[in-house]
Amino acid sequence: MNIILFDSEARENLLPLTYTRPVANLRVGILTIREKWEKHLSGKSSTITVGYLSKLFPSHVEEENLLINATACPDAELVKAISRLVFNEALVVGEDIIAVKADKASTENFASGDTSGFSNKPYEAEIVTINRPWDIFKKNGAELEKDFELITKGKESLPVPSSNTVIGNGKIFLEEGAKVEAAILNTNSGPIYIGKDAEVMEGSIVRGPFALCEHATVKMGAKIYGPTTVGPHSKVGGEVNNSVIIGYSNKGHDGFLGNSVLGEWVNIGADSNNSNLKNNYDEVRLWNYKAERFEKTGLQFCGLIMADHSKCGINTMFNTGTVVGVSANVFGSGFPRNFIPSFAWGGAAGFAEYKFEKAIETSQRMMERRGITLDENGREMLKTVNDLTKKYRNF
Repeated sequence: MNIILFDSEARENLLPLTYTRPVANLRVGILTIREKWEKHLSGKSSTITVGYLSKLFPSHVEEENLLINATACPDAELVKAISRLVFNEALVVGEDIIAVKADKASTENFASGDTSGFSNKPYEAEIVTINRPWDIFKKNGAELEKDFELITKGKESLPVPSSNTVIGNGKIFLEEGAKVEAAILNTNSGPIYIGKDAEVMEGSIVRGPFALCEHATVKMGAKIYGPTTVGPHSKVGGEVNNSVIIGYSNKGHDGFLGNSVLGEWVNIGADSNNSNLKNNYDEVRLWNYKAERFEKTGLQFCGLIMADHSKCGINTMFNTGTVVGVSANVFGSGFPRNFIPSFAWGGAAGFAEYKFEKAIETSQRMMERRGITLDENGREMLKTVNDLTKKYRNF
């Protein structure tokens, strides 16, 4: 069955992380939501998303299609319920469509916004959904443990080298090419997964649940508190607690990152820190793009949400509940504002517009270091984001 993951209205509540990717490409646990569904359903997927992202993430429609809400994370019971759908039947939770089995014509209608013509089948069991940016780190622990079981089932780990100190009787899995030497690995709170060709350098202290994805690195002497995920081709150092790095990003030096989400192509300068707890222990509010105001998170601990291609200089201080958009460049002393628009340049002393061509040059240089080229479609996508976010840059 052809799998298509669709963006729901929740996409706007997941900005700025979804300015540059469909919801399905958000990482929570070890895998992205897309990768979770592909493993559960043993097939490749495409995406129905907003128009300007469609060139980078096109949809593929066949005669028989399974449409799945990309905010939903799979589990065995949900997968079973979806597999029982008949054509033109929708699995729903309340008013939200979770999955639809549809022919080609109905799929094309669905993609254009026509959700009529389906009979609803209520689903009563609880499901895990990602509806706000903070859901990513809040639900990361449970998803990491589920992904660990999914990925490692029937596979054998590389042996953990004797130079390491292992605490607890929990689970550690090392993929092919993984390197872990002279580290302290504590599995009492959850499993530790080290991906293909990833490395935990000597002197690091890791408390699970923790996932280090392929070709990622934990640098010497790092202190990692779970549940934390470091996405592929990323580097982390210093102190990290309950955070998710989607991929291709660097926090390679001392400094604290807690209860946070970093996108791709992000760089955190040396000795930079974020606050994840207000001095008065009050509930944290976070900027919501859809409502265009700060909204309550229900959380006492909430740190930094930083979207793709954004950077900060050394010794940057981020206040509790800071949201940084796409391609922002933050630097200087003091605490900058806790909503930093896309393509902003500056810090606590004030912001100016980060000129688009200069921002693109920086992105190209960082991507080239990973052997990846920013192609015309990627550039066009960033230009659209620049245009969409212009209203916030009233400096």
